[in-house]
Amino acid sequence: MSAWGLAGPGGGPILAPVSATPHAGFRHEALLYDGDEAFLAGTVPFVHDAVAHGGAVLVALGEEKTSLLRDALGAEAEPVRFAPMEELGRNPSRIIPAWRDFIAQHAGLDAPVRGIGEPIWPGRTPAEIDECHRHEALLNLAFGGRSDWWLLCPYDRSGLDEAVVHDAGRTHPHLVEAGGTTDSTAYTAPSPTLAPGEPLPEPGGDVVELRFTRHDLARIRLIVAERAGQAGLDRRRAADLVLAVNELTTNSVRHARGGGVLRLWEEDGAAVCEVRDEGRIRDPLAGRVRPVDDRPGGRGLWMVNHLCDFVQLRRLPTGNLVRVRMTAF
Repeated sequence: MSAWGLAGPGGGPILAPVSATPHAGFRHEALLYDGDEAFLAGTVPFVHDAVAHGGAVLVALGEEKTSLLRDALGAEAEPVRFAPMEELGRNPSRIIPAWRDFIAQHAGLDAPVRGIGEPIWPGRTPAEIDECHRHEALLNLAFGGRSDWWLLCPYDRSGLDEAVVHDAGRTHPHLVEAGGTTDSTAYTAPSPTLAPGEPLPEPGGDVVELRFTRHDLARIRLIVAERAGQAGLDRRRAADLVLAVNELTTNSVRHARGGGVLRLWEEDGAAVCEVRDEGRIRDPLAGRVRPVDDRPGGRGLWMVNHLCDFVQLRRLPTGNLVRVRMTAF
């Protein structure tokens, strides 16, 4: 029997005990599990150990896994903060800011500070999975060497493609499996500058394309509003999309030789807008760092990430591409 009363096949411990002391630096682990029992074996001790020593824990899981973990923790779930990953992780670019806020609230705490986050779950689209892998890689850049906390990221091997689980090894320095914890031999440290991503698929169907300058911004707002209505967005969500595209096109006018190209189309019940320009976004964390009140700039991508359901940023040989999606509910 293990230190927490959990046993694996044959009565042996499922995982090595976790440390009860505050973690020095950022520790980023992928929990590779098969089924609910293995999920709980990896997460319950992790939370229990922090709570027992007065630590802080934020758990961001889907609804089903949240209920499972709450029930298993019982009374120990009371001091734990839970966030719905379906909402928080709909746009993966919003997750790092949530972790930053949590860490800031507990800075200097002389007790364990931990998180559990599962941004990739069975049913995610290929585009969403790709963005989640980018998010997982950027966590190491955002927190590495600067934050003292421990993040555990569960991956359901029974429901995810093998390639998805394999890629977890590229973005997590440490892997947790039934036999214990190992260093990932596939881990690749993220680049401190924005690296090219996989090309985005070309849209199908009716695409509206417009090359714009500052003289076209008012017309663009009208066009986006019209397309949003055609896609079935309600007034509030259509207004959010208009504001997001206005931010992107205005940034192109100000920082990318005075303009760019806008494309709009409908796809799977969503309005999609894409802005290409000749600008250069060098910071891979652009849009994932809360703007400082007294510092000009840096707000456009932040706003876009918090207005839209899904955002994809790519560096191109000729500049930048930002594609945003807003679904009609």
